[in-house]
Amino acid sequence: MHPSTLVQIENSSPAGGRAARGRLPAWLRKPAVHHESVMELKRELRALNLHTVCESARCPNMQECFHRGQATFMILGNLCTRGCGFCSVPKGNPLKREFVLDPLEPDNTARQAAAMGLRYVVITSVNRDDLEDGGSRHFAKTVEAVRRELPGATVEVLTPDFEGNLDAVARVLDAGPHVFNHNMETVARLYSRVRPQANYRQSLEVLRFARQHRPSALTKSGLMVGLGESGAEVRELLRDLREEGATDVATIGQYLQPTRRNLPVAKYVTPAEFDSYRDFGLSLGFRMVFSGPFVRSSYMADLVAHEAGHAA
Repeated sequence: MHPSTLVQIENSSPAGGRAARGRLPAWLRKPAVHHESVMELKRELRALNLHTVCESARCPNMQECFHRGQATFMILGNLCTRGCGFCSVPKGNPLKREFVLDPLEPDNTARQAAAMGLRYVVITSVNRDDLEDGGSRHFAKTVEAVRRELPGATVEVLTPDFEGNLDAVARVLDAGPHVFNHNMETVARLYSRVRPQANYRQSLEVLRFARQHRPSALTKSGLMVGLGESGAEVRELLRDLREEGATDVATIGQYLQPTRRNLPVAKYVTPAEFDSYRDFGLSLGFRMVFSGPFVRSSYMADLVAHEAGHAA
């Protein structure tokens, strides 16, 4: 399967990257579909006090993925200690009671994954800079619980940077995930606006450390385009990810403003441009580059891992 066939893209208007205010180009329009199966999955998640990044980040693929019986579990609660400009995950004061970790969350995540019959489980989290270990012990417990409950499943983790604490990164890796994902999100120049509490070089170091600490794990990173970056900057980011073979898989998708409080879209990138980024990434030696308007870091993660040559 060619990487671009993983996602269906309507491309009736291939020219012109900028769209009129309030209107999406044709290739970014998805029909409004509501499935009872989606509501049922939401009810199951709430019954176990579980969250998904699909819901909290207002992913445009949520209806499709939930209907397929896929979801990305978001642990460490549903409140983040950071204020990234692109993200709609709720923010909060870590001194409040809502920030207390749910001790049942690791086992409940495993229980729900088993109930859904998942063969590929993706676990991500909010940032918890208020915790001494960044929440890495809780993260590791969740991976271990899923692996006990579903020994035949592939586990992918999408971790925060843990403020550059590589002991915390190692703790998650030692729990045995098959795929390690940490998103760069954007190009270096835009970090102060898009990820003001993160550091570009620090995130690269997290990925390089993961490659060294657990060579058997597939390494992966995602980025958004349409935030004001240039094509040259995207290509430079891809080069940085491939330095010393640190990253195996890259995902590239269109940034869409989730709420009016978030950063505006600077450009709607055309499908042809996404194809060019994919081709450039593959020329650098990535095992897989999943690039398209609706691509998200965990979207079709099982198929992406399979295309990259990892048994899922």
